[in-house]
Amino acid sequence: MTGYQFIDTHAHLDGEEFENDLPEVIQRAKESGVKAVFIPGIDASSVDSVMKVCRQYPNYCFPMVGLQPEEVRADWPEVLAMMRHALIDNREKAAAPLRYIAIGECGLDFYWSREYEKEQLSAFEEQVRWSVETRLPLMIHCRKAQNELLHILRDYEKELPGGVFHCFTGNQKEAETYLRFDKFVLGIGGVSTFKSSHLREDLPAVVPLKRIVLETDSPYMAPVPNRGKRNESAFVRLVLENLAQCYHTSAEEVARTTNENVRRVFTLY
Repeated sequence: MTGYQFIDTHAHLDGEEFENDLPEVIQRAKESGVKAVFIPGIDASSVDSVMKVCRQYPNYCFPMVGLQPEEVRADWPEVLAMMRHALIDNREKAAAPLRYIAIGECGLDFYWSREYEKEQLSAFEEQVRWSVETRLPLMIHCRKAQNELLHILRDYEKELPGGVFHCFTGNQKEAETYLRFDKFVLGIGGVSTFKSSHLREDLPAVVPLKRIVLETDSPYMAPVPNRGKRNESAFVRLVLENLAQCYHTSAEEVARTTNENVRRVFTLY
């Protein structure tokens, strides 16, 4: 294990992609220096699957609850009602290692289709209200929907406790727009290591390290040199090392700063 440790703030380790070797995945993460992994919810079934992983690895894997925008359908009110019940029950009964640390993964995604646009907007706004009510940060997914997303967030800006704009891959202007929400940070993952990515230049230009957290979004978007393979939490070290090069600082400094950012945003971690 490295002399410094860091956190993967977004990994879907409850997915079927890891059902055959999760213990090995966790062991590799620990050996790489990962000291915690945050597991987002995405749909109705993930309420149970996320908590199952977190029970297996308490104080290492930490749960979230939320409805990912690509999973929003006509039945979203029923799904959110079930999730809200789980959220309230968790806050009343769960011991500290198994308490939800965030609302998410939630947000808007109009990349493929706007078929459920109204449903996505309503579902996201309800989860934003949960964040205000519970003081839990938001884990936000946004793709081809920045204007609509910001329109909703601005109505709650003063009340929100903060959160993460997950999987940020935008340009300098988009980064500056997001960072106007001063309690939020950008989640940076494997895309930042791709040869085609402009993040190596854009992030240091406008985003201070104190506004970044690390993530993998496992099993998706593995960083170079593992691009195209199944992503896993151990690979977040590659993201960290790439950011150290981009910011002309040490890997230890990136780890220290991003860990501080996590503690600031995820107050229950």
